[in-house]
Amino acid sequence: MSPRTPAQSVTAQGNYAGSVSRLLAYAIDLAVSTGVFTLALAGISYVVQVVTGKQVSWNRQDIAVTVIYVAWEFFYFGYSWAMSGRTAGMAVLGVRVVRADGQPIDPWRGVVRALVFPLSFLLFGLGFLGILVQREHRALHDLIAGTVVLYSWDARAARLRFLAREAEQAGRPGITSPLTGDADAAP
Repeated sequence: MSPRTPAQSVTAQGNYAGSVSRLLAYAIDLAVSTGVFTLALAGISYVVQVVTGKQVSWNRQDIAVTVIYVAWEFFYFGYSWAMSGRTAGMAVLGVRVVRADGQPIDPWRGVVRALVFPLSFLLFGLGFLGILVQREHRALHDLIAGTVVLYSWDARAARLRFLAREAEQAGRPGITSPLTGDADAAP
């Protein structure tokens, strides 16, 4: 068996995203959204201190901070899914939320998905069981919102673009561009 060249490698684009990809995307999103929230609180504290001269301290056990954090999480996920079908973590891992028929999601579907997302955590996370056992890897919130998560990043095409750019920048003689098939002229 011969080793695969970049042109022969198989792309995952259009396939249902697996549990590991989805979990890693969620972990990245949780880190990003919590970091942005923490920076926003620090910024508010700084402005209040500059304007009033009083220090503001945010306590995690304070119910107001918890309510604001939960509202922020709904906004972060809902807005991201409604506007682009992906969050920052999903973009990093090359996955996207689409309708069950493969079309881009409507903004209201992204909002619904964010609102019902906590249902998947109920009963010790049983709502996520569908990701492991279903062919389409759909969690409870996906079923309710009528969505699926697909791989959207075409690794093969990205690799070919990278190789073509590398050959063009290097100006090496005899290097064939994977996209055009043209060989550079010898000096």
